[in-house]
Amino acid sequence: MMNKKNWYTTEEPSVFFEDTSVGRMKKQLWEASEEEIDHILEEYGIPSPSELGMANTYIQTTNRSRVIERRRKNDIVFVPIGCTENHGKHANTGLDTFMVTQILEGLRRYTAKQGRECSIAFTPLNYGGHPYHHIAMPGTVNMPHEVVQETIIYMMLGLWNDGFRKIILVNNHGHLWMLEAAIQEFCKRFQLPGIFRVIDWHRAIREFFIPVDRGDSFETTFIHADEIETSMGMLLFPEMMDMEQAEEAWPKGYLPDGHFDVSVDAYRRPCRWSEGQGHQAIEIAGTPEGVVGNPKLATARKAKRPTAAILKYLTLVHDEILEAFPAGTVPPVEEMTLRTEAEMEPYLREPLSEGWKSVYGIPRIGAFEKL
Repeated sequence: MMNKKNWYTTEEPSVFFEDTSVGRMKKQLWEASEEEIDHILEEYGIPSPSELGMANTYIQTTNRSRVIERRRKNDIVFVPIGCTENHGKHANTGLDTFMVTQILEGLRRYTAKQGRECSIAFTPLNYGGHPYHHIAMPGTVNMPHEVVQETIIYMMLGLWNDGFRKIILVNNHGHLWMLEAAIQEFCKRFQLPGIFRVIDWHRAIREFFIPVDRGDSFETTFIHADEIETSMGMLLFPEMMDMEQAEEAWPKGYLPDGHFDVSVDAYRRPCRWSEGQGHQAIEIAGTPEGVVGNPKLATARKAKRPTAAILKYLTLVHDEILEAFPAGTVPPVEEMTLRTEAEMEPYLREPLSEGWKSVYGIPRIGAFEKL
């Protein structure tokens, strides 16, 4: 039922959906039966073995002629962003990377069956940036902010130069602010037209991580290496999980609850978890287990609905971008940059075609040139 403010409400007071294409899609997934959810996952080939080394899946595992042919029909590229991070003794330190890559592999399979195959690229960050509270934790490899940001910026520049003018980063880790900063700096530094986004996929479908009274629902809210992340691992790569090693652990806080939220802002508190330090112990002191929550509650069944939701959301993002800007087109140059259409024309041509210019030779403009 839709109220006067154009929101769809549910039987759960904390769960409601906006009357938009996104909200309607979420509402449909929220109300779907478990059989319908299974059917959706089957359409995307979930679960399937990792395709990181499989021919014709990633740009880097596909011959150039096929990459070009695919890109001329669909110039959207999705880039998975993961990390190396301690997720407890029961899970793998590459959990974030394998989770997001397998989700995007499912998206590629689905769009290929629809005759509009998207491209996916290798993750540029197998070692991610990390919030301060992960400092010194064994198993977690912490890269400096500058390394993360510059890696993302020049990865985007290279993909743009290759004709991928719609670049969607799909994040599966707690360094979101670094990716946001990278996109902003990329745009300021190079002033190139295109669609550039980062989707923090858990937050994009946060409603599906809120515990509700339903058989396939989670029992606890999303934090780290917990019921939710472990359930995702059990669905997507169970061979990497050892549930006999799972142990429960909870953070040591110094201030009353109510100020800082958990991973997907489930409580709508004033501050996101990343917007401060000092309110709780760092991980190595407070939760040396590498876990915040109770992974013992995890089941593959609980991961199915949110996995279906993110696959459908990414498909919606993909379809709406292509509808607005078909392959080879971009938003108006003079409305999203300080450059002119005439200046950009040779750089927007098909790479290596007559008259094309590489973006690596484009003159810098504006006050934000990186020195």
